Order: sequence, then structure tokens, then C-alpha cells
Amino acid sequence: MRKIHRLSLLFIIITSTNFIFAQSKVFDNLTMKSEILNMERNYAVYLPPDYETSSRSYPVLYLLHGLGDDQTGWIQFGEVKKIADDSILNGNATPMIIIMPDADTGVIGYFNIPSRNWMYEDFFFEELMPYVESKYRIKSNKRFRAISGLSMGGGGTITYALHRPDLFSAAAPLSAATGSLDIDKSIQRLNSFGFKYNRDEVRSLLKSNHPLELIDDIPLNKLNSVRWFIDCGDDDYLYEDNSLLHIAFSDRGINHEYRVRDGAHNWTYWRGSLPKVLEFVSQSFHQY
Repeated sequence: MRKIHRLSLLFIIITSTNFIFAQSKVFDNLTMKSEILNMERNYAVYLPPDYETSSRSYPVLYLLHGLGDDQTGWIQFGEVKKIADDSILNGNATPMIIIMPDADTGVIGYFNIPSRNWMYEDFFFEELMPYVESKYRIKSNKRFRAISGLSMGGGGTITYALHRPDLFSAAAPLSAATGSLDIDKSIQRLNSFGFKYNRDEVRSLLKSNHPLELIDDIPLNKLNSVRWFIDCGDDDYLYEDNSLLHIAFSDRGINHEYRVRDGAHNWTYWRGSLPKVLEFVSQSFHQY
């Protein structure tokens, strides 16, 4: 019995050591062809430390960048590799694949804009997801799929999870840019970023994508089939948007976590948020 115990202990030590010295990988300039957008689109991927040494499949987190960044933002400024490695090694997060698409397209947001023949959301669901989930060893079902993002990507996170609650087990918007339901205010904000849209286009965008417009038309059981984590700094200029989202979710009876920490609309805050996001989505991947 002692020999068996020693062998078991040796196996655990070897397995743990192999995991510690295995290296995660990040590829930040991958491309795929989009028929929907009629162009090549970039994306980045994080592969966990044991990906190359195992044959198992992994959960996936889609991690969306903000306005002015591209698929490299979470790698260059968000330190996703170090934070994910540390979170996995200390046991707070399960090994997962992280997909970071490029939405730096010159068109605002992650949305479809039919008036401009621009269907980014269709690309995301109909091309990007099937492509990466077949290319990498990804568990392709709702329980093992989550989405998160910051600012513009936080807005995309909420809208995607509301449009397709059947696809995501968890959604974690950070400093989400949802915009105002007031058309004039939304136009003013878009103009401040150099985007020119007419009133009909803005009205259509808000109707189709704003969470406060969407939640009343979705059955509560579908809304609560997604675990929600809303996080925004107390000095963030989008604090009001996120506070209103929290209030609307509460009034609608949508179960969610709401976090307000000291911080502003910057990478210092989002780097602090990412470990919490990884832990939160990992709980969804397991039977919490």
C-alpha cells in the first residue's frame, strides 16, 4: 500500500510539474476570410499551458476589445497571457481558449448596419465562431462558451448575449458602452468619436442593439440562462450607462453580479477586472 501511495504521489508531482513548465501560447495576427464582410479579418488566440501536451477539448472565452484597439489590445495592454496563466496556475480559472476578434473596422461597434451593407454580427456568429471552434479543440456548446469585453466590446458583449442567450453560459461586460436611448445624445457621442450617422440609422441601431430596448422582449428564463457580471469603475465616464443597466436588470428580475471598484476608463482598471472575469466564467464552465 505504501508503494502504491508513493507512486500516486509521484504521479501527482510529475503531472503538476509538467503543467507548471508547459507554456501557454498567444498568436496575435491570425487571419480568416469573411465572405459576409468580403475581406480578410484578423483575430488573436490564447492557448492554455497544457494545450500542446493534451488531446482534450477546452471551454472558450470570446474577449472583445474597445474602440481604437484591435485584436492585439488585450494582449499588448491587457496582459491576457500573464493574467490567464496566473489565474489557471493558482486554480482560480480553468484552462480555456481565449479568442480575440478584430473589430477595428472604421464602423462603430460589433453590430450589423444594414443601411451600410455592414454585417459584423453576422460575421461573428456565422463565420468567426464556426471557424475557430473547428480549428481549435473547443467545446462547442453553450455551457462551455462565454463572452466578455471592455467599453465598445462591453456593449458588444451584452448585445451578443442578449441576441443569442442560447450560445453563452456567461457574459461579463466591463465598462460597457451602451449609449443613450436619447437619439440626439447618441448622435452627439458618435460624432465625438468621428462617426457620422443620420437619425434613422441611430434609431435603428438603438432599437436593434440597446440592452434596455432588448430585455423586455426576451423571456426571463432565457435571460437568466446566462450568468451576468457587470463591472465598471466609479470614475468611469460610462458609469451612468452601467448603473442604468444594473437597475434595469434588477427591475426585470435578471440575476446578475454588479461590481463597482475604484477606477476609471483605462487599462489599469481592466487588467484588474480580467482575473475576476476568468474566475466568473470558469464557475459557469463547471457545475456551480
